[in-house]
Amino acid sequence: MADKKAQLIIEGAAPIELPVYSGTMGPDVIDVRSLTSEGVFTFDPGFMSTASCESKITYIDGDKGILLHRGYPIEQLAEKSDFLEVCYLLLKGELPSAEEKAKFTGTIQAHTMVHEQLKSFLNGFRRDAHPMAIMCGMVGALSAFYHDSLDINDPMHREISAIRLIAKIPTIAAMVYKYSVGQPAMYPRNDLSYSENFLHMMFNSPAGSREISPVLARAMDRIFVLHADHEQNASTSTVRLAGSSGANPFACIAAGIAALWGPAHGGANEAVLRMLDEIGDVSNIDKFIAKAKDKDDPFKLMGFGHRVYKNFDPRAKVMKQTCDEVLGELGINDPQLELAMKLEEIALSDPYFVERNLYPNVDFYSGIILKALGIPTEMFTVIFATGRTPGWIAHWHEMISHPYKIGRPRQLYTGHTQRDYPNR
Repeated sequence: MADKKAQLIIEGAAPIELPVYSGTMGPDVIDVRSLTSEGVFTFDPGFMSTASCESKITYIDGDKGILLHRGYPIEQLAEKSDFLEVCYLLLKGELPSAEEKAKFTGTIQAHTMVHEQLKSFLNGFRRDAHPMAIMCGMVGALSAFYHDSLDINDPMHREISAIRLIAKIPTIAAMVYKYSVGQPAMYPRNDLSYSENFLHMMFNSPAGSREISPVLARAMDRIFVLHADHEQNASTSTVRLAGSSGANPFACIAAGIAALWGPAHGGANEAVLRMLDEIGDVSNIDKFIAKAKDKDDPFKLMGFGHRVYKNFDPRAKVMKQTCDEVLGELGINDPQLELAMKLEEIALSDPYFVERNLYPNVDFYSGIILKALGIPTEMFTVIFATGRTPGWIAHWHEMISHPYKIGRPRQLYTGHTQRDYPNR
């Protein structure tokens, strides 16, 4: 039942009463579903003022810099948990016991291999294709290889599809990278942790394998954790919208990957590296800082501030610590990384940035870490997609598990009124 009521008054018509609902946290929402029967719709481009669904998975308070997964602060999860435990939390709603975690980890490890025929599918792509183009195709193609579990109304089918996606997407991501550099794909090793295995498949070769540094594996794990879910963003909303049609989970996740590919969504950490390339050298920083402050100059400092977080990005604090650990472990002397650290120093001390809360965000630090790990820029969004997969699946599963309707947004039509075809 609604806690409160709202009234919509349209000139010349009787007031329309609308229920107002309160969640456990966050602003109240006005239920406008009955407006269709009144002959009117709401107008909300970008859906910035629209709650498209009810969810128990993730909560964000951008003004206070809060990000909670199932009620747990992201800072605590990044410090005390690991990626597969966060996957379990997002999917199941609670943290696993030691026994539950061991079983879940074992199940994931048992599904890391992909069908051998997928190699033939991979070989059909150009070597210079963007990795996200290949990811979209290969993840969508999984439904052709694992069609034994595509009944979305069967809880066991949903479970096995979720396991397959979480287990196989890192394998596919590493295959895509190896293909782009002309190296043979590495089979997964089930004796390694999720992140260790990913780095193994990325950087080892049949000619010889090296041990994965615990510091680097932990950094990779934190990147996955910090990207695991972010509420109803563009790609998650895409997954839900695709899922509302009854599409299979592999197709839905492929749709999410396609949405994430957009530079305004998943490409932000790539943009950070391109910006550093544009600045070029530490000696040019003052000039570009001045350009960033000039409202008439189109140049923008990428990786600073956030559309959702008006104070600070809670993920960035963890990512900064991780960044320091990685750079310390690798002892890298890279002019671009030196430039990034100088920009960070300025952003944290310059009144212009401090007063506007333009702090370095998660994309700023993740781009630096991924570059330090040796991951090429065009693979950054693939890493993002790998980390975001459990969030997408959790939202898809939450929607499918309850009564839902196919998504059908309305529009404000401003085209021609009806007209007759001319006589010629």
